[in-house]
Amino acid sequence: MRLSIVAASLLSVFATLPTHAADAPASPHTFTGNFNFTNNYMYRGLTQTDDKPALQGGFDYSHASGVYAGTWASNISWLDASGKSSMEWDVYGGYKFNAGPVAFDVGALQYIYPGAKVDGVTSADTTELYAAATWMGLTAKYSHAVTNLFGVEDSKGSYYPELNYSAELGAGFTASAHVGRQHIEKGTSYNDWKLGVTKEVLGLTVGAFYVDTDISKPRAVFTVGKSF
Repeated sequence: MRLSIVAASLLSVFATLPTHAADAPASPHTFTGNFNFTNNYMYRGLTQTDDKPALQGGFDYSHASGVYAGTWASNISWLDASGKSSMEWDVYGGYKFNAGPVAFDVGALQYIYPGAKVDGVTSADTTELYAAATWMGLTAKYSHAVTNLFGVEDSKGSYYPELNYSAELGAGFTASAHVGRQHIEKGTSYNDWKLGVTKEVLGLTVGAFYVDTDISKPRAVFTVGKSF
C-alpha cells in the first residue's frame, strides 16, 4: 500500500512538471546531406569525367526565412589528362520564397577547380548568378556567368536558360525532362536535353537517363544516391 501511495505521488509530481521538450517550437535551421554515384558525370549535356564513373556528395543548410547555402563536390577529368586536376568543388547560396502558387529561387554559384588550369595557364573557376521559378512541376531557370565560363577566353556574360519538368508516376517512380541552351560568348554555343526516370529502392534513389546535345553523341547515364 505504501509503495502504491508513493508511486501515485511521484506520478502527480511528474504530471505537473512543464513539458518544455514537447512544447518547444521546431528549429528554423535545417541541415541535410547527399551522396551520389554515377557511371558518367554529365553537366549541361557534356561529360565531365571522360565517360568514366564519378562519386559525388554535398551538404546543405536552409533557414525558415528562405535563406540557404551549400557545398557539393565531384571528381572530374576534363581539365587535366594527367589526372592532377581531378576535382570540382561548388559553393552556393541564395534565397527562396513563394508568390502565390509560384516558388522563386535566386542565388549565386561558385565553381572551384582546386589547383587546376586550362592548358596549364587559365583558371577554370567560374561564378554564376541564377534565378528560377517553379510552378506545377515545371521549372524555368536562367544562369548568367559574371566571370569567364570554365576557362573560355573572353566568355564573361555567357548564359544558360533551361526548362525542367518532373512528374510523379506512382509506385515510387518519377519522370523528368530537361532542355537547355549554353550560350558562350565568343565560343561555340549548343543545345542539350535529357529524359529520365528515378525510383526509390531500399532507401536509395536509382535513376536512368538519356542525355544528348547537338554537338556531341548521346549517352546513357545511371545513378544511385541518397539524401539524409
